[in-house]
Amino acid sequence: MIILGAISIFGFRALWSPFFLLTILVITVLYFLTTTVWRKHFKESEPLKPKQAIYFILAMFLIYAVKGSPIDLMGHIMFTMHMVQMSILVMIIPPLFILAIPNWLWLSFLRLPVIKQVFRLFTKPVISVILFNVFFSLYHLPLVFDAIKKNGAAHGLYTLFLFVLAIFLWWPMINNIPGQSQLSGVKKVAYLITSAILLTPACGIIIFAGHPIYQTYSDSTSWLQAMSLCVPTETLASLNLSGPELFSPMPVLEDQQLGGVIMKIVQEIVDIIVLGKILFEWFRKDQEEAEKLTEMMLANKPEPVK
Repeated sequence: MIILGAISIFGFRALWSPFFLLTILVITVLYFLTTTVWRKHFKESEPLKPKQAIYFILAMFLIYAVKGSPIDLMGHIMFTMHMVQMSILVMIIPPLFILAIPNWLWLSFLRLPVIKQVFRLFTKPVISVILFNVFFSLYHLPLVFDAIKKNGAAHGLYTLFLFVLAIFLWWPMINNIPGQSQLSGVKKVAYLITSAILLTPACGIIIFAGHPIYQTYSDSTSWLQAMSLCVPTETLASLNLSGPELFSPMPVLEDQQLGGVIMKIVQEIVDIIVLGKILFEWFRKDQEEAEKLTEMMLANKPEPVK
């Protein structure tokens, strides 16, 4: 993989994104103030649970890791690292984020008129699973991908858009808020399978392409334009760079193929974990029902005749 020493030439700001780190810290402080000190201003609020705090801290750590640490810079050099970023951003962080927000805070947010309507529509399972996979696949079309990668505003907005769609995707699976879209056990399995199937064509095209399909990883001019999104202009101008091959240990095509494989593998791992949780809940529910039935039978059993 890329050696940190090699990419250190891009400078501290490009490697560690201090302003983004400051933003993450501010959001984290606001979260804890809202869920502890300020929660008395919310109706039906409850004390923050330790696991919710852990989920939030982990989610914020991962957001900074994929968008503010050297991983973000490496994502502009290797397509493999870009796919690592995207896998974590849309498959791991959204469930953590949903679970980290207490139900009473979610309800306060969802009572807002526009938000209420948006969630009601876009968290419907059929809509959420189709929208996410369509726009994720659209993003990785070469023409769209290269255009977004070379435009800072488009890159930021589309990444945020995909993250919101990922929240909608995971919402029916994860949330336990009364009145919100929720799936039962069997439907959760079908939902997971559908999402996996819909993502497969995009990964397949990337994996089985016989040539590099993204200019921002294969053409030096396009690559330098993409690098300007995370490296200060003055730093980039002072360096004599020909292309990403100076920092990547892999040929462009192999890097591209590995990226597609990683995306699919991460999805399968996450799906297996979620499926295991679903099966465990089924088993536990069946055990509880069996115990209740046994108790009822014993309670109604007639006394033996003496």
